[in-house]
Amino acid sequence: MTISPPSADVPGTDAALHGPVLAWFDTHARDLPWRRPEAGPWGVMVSEFMLQQTPVARVLPVYEQWLARWPRPAALAAEPPGEAVRAWGRLGYPRRALRLHAAATAITELHGGEVPNDHAELLALPGVGEYTAAAVASFAYGQRHAVLDTNVRRVFARAVSGAQYPPNATTAAERKLARELLPADEPVAARWAAATMELGALVCTARTPGCARCPIAARCAWRAAGSPAHDGPPRRGQTYAGTDRQARGKLLAVLREALEPVPQRALDAVWDEPVQRARALDGLVADGLVEPLPEGRYRLPLT
Repeated sequence: MTISPPSADVPGTDAALHGPVLAWFDTHARDLPWRRPEAGPWGVMVSEFMLQQTPVARVLPVYEQWLARWPRPAALAAEPPGEAVRAWGRLGYPRRALRLHAAATAITELHGGEVPNDHAELLALPGVGEYTAAAVASFAYGQRHAVLDTNVRRVFARAVSGAQYPPNATTAAERKLARELLPADEPVAARWAAATMELGALVCTARTPGCARCPIAARCAWRAAGSPAHDGPPRRGQTYAGTDRQARGKLLAVLREALEPVPQRALDAVWDEPVQRARALDGLVADGLVEPLPEGRYRLPLT
């Protein structure tokens, strides 16, 4: 599937989308802690790391505990990285905790403990990619950047390109389209980034879009085309039960709950299949999430 750029012939582009979406956001935006002024740039950065592939409801309690314990990057940087993994809890994809710890360390050492407001400097931080740099610059500092997460990509695919779903991986055409749709005014562009993300999360959802509640339904190219079914590569489903990812999670949970190094037998007890268990444990060690010790013991990393 190809994402087409906006044109005068496509219903719902540029300014025709901005007003309705921004007005809807003013009324329907959720009151989330990282959107409040007191969150600051660090709170925004923490939320962006946590929200990757994880729903808001699961993030909220961990986010609150995290900011209470580490209200500044320097506070997190002063702790061993294993403490970040421990505090990450059951959010999943725990390498994000290590990356956030590494970013906090770099912020402390290179930027005086303040999250940089320059996009290039954000992008240079460990664990910060194109999306996170744009999101922090936009949501924390009100800058004009195209912020493309799954929700935004789905809104643009439907409203502008007439496709039910975006491609599995972000394309150059999507990035170009997102840049072309950005309002010219910087603060308005930052609100637009948040508004389109919220619209995708609450209304233009993947499985059951609430078109009757959508502020741009009348301008949506996908609806105008008759809501055609997805004709691209099959959508990737996520499985968990019985996978190496589940095995890793079980092993890591034992280590998170232990204050002392854990013997091999404690890990053996939570996953029966020995080959998969060994592979999962090796992967955790290779990823820096687990530190092996003499006498077959393991712990969360200290360095």
